[in-house]
Amino acid sequence: MRKDVTIATPDGEARAFVFTPDAGAGPWPAAILYMDAPAIRPALFDMGQRLADAGYYVLLPDMFWRLGPYEPIDLKSITTDEQRMKVFVPMMASTNPEKQMRDTRALLDFLDKQPEAKAEKVGATGYCMGGGIALRAAATFPDRVVAAAAFHPGNLATDAEDSVHRLAPQMKAKVLVAGADQDRHFPAEQKDRLAAALSEAGVDAEVSIWPEALHGWVPTDTAAHHPEAAERHWRELVALFDATLKA
Repeated sequence: MRKDVTIATPDGEARAFVFTPDAGAGPWPAAILYMDAPAIRPALFDMGQRLADAGYYVLLPDMFWRLGPYEPIDLKSITTDEQRMKVFVPMMASTNPEKQMRDTRALLDFLDKQPEAKAEKVGATGYCMGGGIALRAAATFPDRVVAAAAFHPGNLATDAEDSVHRLAPQMKAKVLVAGADQDRHFPAEQKDRLAAALSEAGVDAEVSIWPEALHGWVPTDTAAHHPEAAERHWRELVALFDATLKA
């Protein structure tokens, strides 16, 4: 079951979406699903409901809420680099790591007030840009985020001062990172750097690149959607959350 909600943040009113199981009664363990760059659209609603039906109270925030209302992106209609730049550059420019963590603090405050959610400990999963947000949330709120997953993420272990891998010593969560094959934004070098940083920090983590699964393989509306890899993602994500949030 989906419910549209508004969440008060230090920067204004953000929109978000709550998903709960279609059967049974809560409270359920809470999870945050961080979107990919193509933003809020029906494919993400399907993902939120599927995770909810595994027994979770799922919160899907719109990380581009500062732009105001926008129409869902039809990925099939974007066929050129010029179109991609026109659509995605303004969206990506509306947020940054500091804004994302202010929003996440507000998400956690919202979850604390929901009687249907067991939110003392939460899980976070993210896709594309959302993968980095999920891991950053685990570092910023280590006593709240006990499981963090990133699927076909990018730029997690760069030379930037605010690169996610530099935050590994702050993480307490169990971490799962599954990179895309042939992804210039998360090549083997970044995978190895991230894995080393997490290992050195003592984080319980699995970091890999999934062969033949290209960037964007999970959502059903992308050209890269890979049904078998997407199902593997669901199995491993639910297993991660079950082990950390339902144990």
